[in-house]
Amino acid sequence: MSPEPASNVVLVHGAYADGSSWSDVIPILQRAGLTVTAVQNPLTTLADDVAATNRALDRQDGPTVLVGHSWAGTVISEAGNHPNVTALVYVAARAPDAGEDYAALAAQYPTPPANAGLVHRDGYAQLSEAAFLDDFAGGVDEVRARSLYAAQGPIADGLFTGRTTVAAWRDKPCYYSVSTQDRTTAPELERFLAERMNATTIEVESSHLAMVTHPETIADLIIMATRGTDSPAPSGQG
Repeated sequence: MSPEPASNVVLVHGAYADGSSWSDVIPILQRAGLTVTAVQNPLTTLADDVAATNRALDRQDGPTVLVGHSWAGTVISEAGNHPNVTALVYVAARAPDAGEDYAALAAQYPTPPANAGLVHRDGYAQLSEAAFLDDFAGGVDEVRARSLYAAQGPIADGLFTGRTTVAAWRDKPCYYSVSTQDRTTAPELERFLAERMNATTIEVESSHLAMVTHPETIADLIIMATRGTDSPAPSGQG
């Protein structure tokens, strides 16, 4: 299933992050002639994050590739049925089926080290500094990693309990980037999700933040999706 070419890209960040996590990928996509929008998720409920993503999709002027990192894979699986969306790109991302208990699915795979670093307070949770730097942002330059830590979005304690009502990946062409050194989501789980959705898949020797450590590679995958192909296109070229 090949998508029609798209000139727009909407990027959705995951938990423990904000839209700045895409700042290395955005200029590469813009140099390729794409119109890029980064969503700022409230990280309060699945419905709230989907609503924020749908508002961004509503603003697009035509075919759009929707990209999600980590938790945002759940968001784009729900929002991906938007009529502007031609393809979905998952970056080390969740991809639940409709109504699926994702926590139960994930429990069948190795527990990632980052889980032990969650700190809960007043109904919200964040990663401790050590867990963020060592597990979530492994391989990222320390100065950049600390900047990302400072911008970390707190998540509502109940965020991950939300379940999708649809699985857009069943109806839209999909692309998936597996992070082989991921300490936030088990790489084995990522491979399962990519295979289940029959995605065009790449593997990146990266931590959870592949779009920070390997922005050109992730941008190439997104550009591939905008062109409706399954072979890489040089990043930054129109």
